[in-house]
Amino acid sequence: MKKRWIFAFSTLLVLSACGDNGDEETAADENGGNGGDDGEVETGDMDADFITIATGGTSGVYYPIGGAISNLLEGELGADSSVQSTGASVENINLLDTDRAELAIVMGDAVSQATEGTGPFEEEGAKDDLTAIASLYPNFVQVVTTEGSGIESIDDLAGHDVGVGDANSGVELNARMILEAHDMSYDDINEDYLSYSEAIDQIQNGMIDAAFVTSGLPNATVIDLSTTNDAKIIPIEGEGLENLQELYPFFSEGTIPAGTYDNEEDITTATIENLLIVNNELSEDAVYDITSTIFENIETIQGSHNAAEEITLDTVEEGLPIPFHPGAERYFEEQGVLD
Repeated sequence: MKKRWIFAFSTLLVLSACGDNGDEETAADENGGNGGDDGEVETGDMDADFITIATGGTSGVYYPIGGAISNLLEGELGADSSVQSTGASVENINLLDTDRAELAIVMGDAVSQATEGTGPFEEEGAKDDLTAIASLYPNFVQVVTTEGSGIESIDDLAGHDVGVGDANSGVELNARMILEAHDMSYDDINEDYLSYSEAIDQIQNGMIDAAFVTSGLPNATVIDLSTTNDAKIIPIEGEGLENLQELYPFFSEGTIPAGTYDNEEDITTATIENLLIVNNELSEDAVYDITSTIFENIETIQGSHNAAEEITLDTVEEGLPIPFHPGAERYFEEQGVLD
């Protein structure tokens, strides 16, 4: 169903005229939105008076960042907004594609597969209309186990019970790719489709031996494991990492710094960018307002989680496999941050 995004300009204009709230004009008014005589903002093809932000599990990093964005859109733009907990990237892309969400946080690899019509998108075909607001921050692939498991490398996962993320989530896609880069597959492990929190609970209960946790740093569930067990992060390095980057160029090499958890030394692993993508049918002015609200209040977003501190205007293009939405592009061009 098409939605209409209505800003209550008449009230704000009255307050502004009285001089009580001159600093609280909407982003649309400040940045050239088309205010109508009836107090509405006519912003084009599709606007929303209710903005759903698709994130991930409540124990992950997407959820608090999505919550911070939602609060900003309500407080600064007067839009009704909600945060939806989901199975993350693949589900989020499908929610946008079926108009059941307006914004979504996703991993770059899932977006690449969606545009190519590969992996979990092979059956339904390529999605060629995905657009982005910005690249956000890097995700770190964290293969988590305990000191007593005997697992020291990705190869050692063979024969073990391993949490691979929710089915068709970005984490699960990563698990398949990383195993492939090490000449392995689900045939070599006993895969279990579990969310972050479920996987950590199962490790603590001795039901599984390891889990893939792809997220920003630090991940709350890994911290939780560290309070009850001698948690350990398995490195992704050497030939395995080289194979991974050759097969899937959107992966980069990253470092989990010493002290992030209980690790005494830096840990080499694979990273991949997280993106904020947007329903392509939202109008240019609507997305301009959303983008400007986020980046003109970036300290609020950065304060939602340690990983969000990486979100800046300087990195909005990093690892972006799809074009900007015209509204986001207009804002970034005005800021002079595009190459």
